[in-house]
Amino acid sequence: MLLFVLAQAVAAAAPAPAAASPNIPPPTAASEAGVTSYPPTFFADIHPNTALDMVNDLPGFILDTGSGVRGYEGAAGNVLINGQRPTSKSDNLGNILSRILASQVDRVDMIRGGAPGIDMQGKSVIANVITKKGGSRFLVHYADQHDSDGRRLGFIRLEGSGQVGQRSWEGGLNVGGFIDDGFGDGPRTITNGDGSLRLSGHIHSQGWGTQAALTGATEAPLGSGRLRINGRLFNQTYDSAELDTTQFPDTHSEHDHQDDNKSQSEVGLNYNRPLGSRTSMEVLALRQDAREKYADTFNNPTDAQVFKQNTTTSETILRGVLKFQQTPKLSWEAGAEGAYNALENHILFSDNGAFIALPAANVMVDEKRGEAFVKAVWRPFSALTVEGAVREEGSQIESSGDVNLSKTLYYTKPRVLVTWAVDPDTQVRFRYEREVGQLDFNAFVASTTLTAGLVSAGNPNLVPAQDWASEIAIERHFWGSGGLTVTARHLQITDVIDRAPVRAPDGTFFDAPANIGDATEDDLIVNLSLPLDKLGLKGAQFRGDYTRRMSQVIDPTVHRPRGISGQRPEEWEAHFSQSVGEFIYGVDVGFGNGWQQRYYRFNQIQIDKLQPYVTPFWEWKPNPKFSFRFELDNATARTFKHTYENWNGPRNLTALDSVEQRTYKPGRIFYFRVRKIFGN
Repeated sequence: MLLFVLAQAVAAAAPAPAAASPNIPPPTAASEAGVTSYPPTFFADIHPNTALDMVNDLPGFILDTGSGVRGYEGAAGNVLINGQRPTSKSDNLGNILSRILASQVDRVDMIRGGAPGIDMQGKSVIANVITKKGGSRFLVHYADQHDSDGRRLGFIRLEGSGQVGQRSWEGGLNVGGFIDDGFGDGPRTITNGDGSLRLSGHIHSQGWGTQAALTGATEAPLGSGRLRINGRLFNQTYDSAELDTTQFPDTHSEHDHQDDNKSQSEVGLNYNRPLGSRTSMEVLALRQDAREKYADTFNNPTDAQVFKQNTTTSETILRGVLKFQQTPKLSWEAGAEGAYNALENHILFSDNGAFIALPAANVMVDEKRGEAFVKAVWRPFSALTVEGAVREEGSQIESSGDVNLSKTLYYTKPRVLVTWAVDPDTQVRFRYEREVGQLDFNAFVASTTLTAGLVSAGNPNLVPAQDWASEIAIERHFWGSGGLTVTARHLQITDVIDRAPVRAPDGTFFDAPANIGDATEDDLIVNLSLPLDKLGLKGAQFRGDYTRRMSQVIDPTVHRPRGISGQRPEEWEAHFSQSVGEFIYGVDVGFGNGWQQRYYRFNQIQIDKLQPYVTPFWEWKPNPKFSFRFELDNATARTFKHTYENWNGPRNLTALDSVEQRTYKPGRIFYFRVRKIFGN
């Protein structure tokens, strides 16, 4: 129960400081601490505009922007800024790095496998961006998108940062539109279970929206430490429209329209101070509020469906950490974190004017979470580093409304990470850890995709999935900036969250998230950075990433092994660029290319397949303060194909009824950007 004391205090009080961030050793101690420093000259060939460009060019490093899970400890990405995690969860780590100009970066440190005084956040590799002090800088950024269907949307970004005395400040305003490249035109067919044609037609669809974000932060001395305050306001409006025209067996049309409006606010405080020559403390407080209004309207000649959802969420976090550097080779860290989360969700669903009750449509959820942790990093000799941690987590979840329940969950989460530096260019890392997932509040409430005839129920009575993870990674550096990392991972999973049928009050069955038993997963991950100078292409570089996943769980409907729903067995991306004087050109084949995923419902199997997204680009940088970039996004006009295999009941009791295929072919997008920097 001690774990709930902090959480209860957070639930009842306004935010107060509490936080954590590692103590990064000075540059002179970098080699002893297992830190490799990359100065700005290392990135000269790519002419970086921002810290994000520099981080993405680090050998063997793949940016992890963190997760959206509740709490602070488990949501970390793998980049620090001046030795600290950003005191924000709603602001994407990639966006934060893109606001730091390359001219502001003093160096980027790579921390591999852990080092005394450094909290690795459970990651094998961490990048730490060290910025320069002093001066004022301002950025004006304008981008324009021209879709091949005639739409044109602009985006403007204004940012500034500087220092007055010992106080630093930064702020930014981003306003503009975006195009959803998951929509487009294409064919639609439905065949009967015997393969005969039931329906054929054509899809015409578009998705677009606008965003506005206002960010600001300031940091200054307070007492013997420093206090940082940051805030963010965000608003997004989104619309999509789809018109399906049927030519066989008759001529008619179906129309679907979706509105999704979101607003978010966040404020964070971080205070850290030394408590002596070897001890320091940090506290952090964070508050987030969000509201979303979603509506989906579907019409055809015989049916009219309306789905409306209003969701309000909030999160309050209070965290404290105490750090002790016992010796240059051994450091300790202990702390606690409390969080209070709340969700209120209301849904209305009607079919031809008749309201239909969905399981868990109107739900209020409260969660109190507490976590205490102890971590240690020990380097017995220069080639070996051992990191150990134990976290004890407790949570109490209560729901009311359509589902009334209360449950308390406790989990112990140990972790050990061992790193062996075979030589200056080769490193082997081993990790063994108990991982506990976090319940997604979205799984507690109903959802729909009316164009595909999907209505899913919510299920607040879930428990988080847990696994024991065994991982080994081998990293090898070569050719200066080249690197190859191969990672193998095995997961032994319990309480897998997948899909299963639930019964509504009227006896109707709906698909819903559910715990369906145990599973295994094996992953192979390959990351390659390859400078091409030795192959005769001066200033050229290739980067590639490949992930292979193999999972197995017992299907709750047919009782046979299959993969876990929503997993992508393969993902890959590749990037080529070459710098020639003031010009940079290349091609990105990115965004998780060539993937396929399946969702196994009790009466349907959904198969989503996305073809590679190809983006050739050209950039001109006549000086460090001005750049012009042109891209042809989706140059190959990739297709996004959805296949729905449908049964008129459970898949183990009825024959296949129909197969629907919906193919979207988004258009090409011509994109250009102009960026100008003022100041130092």
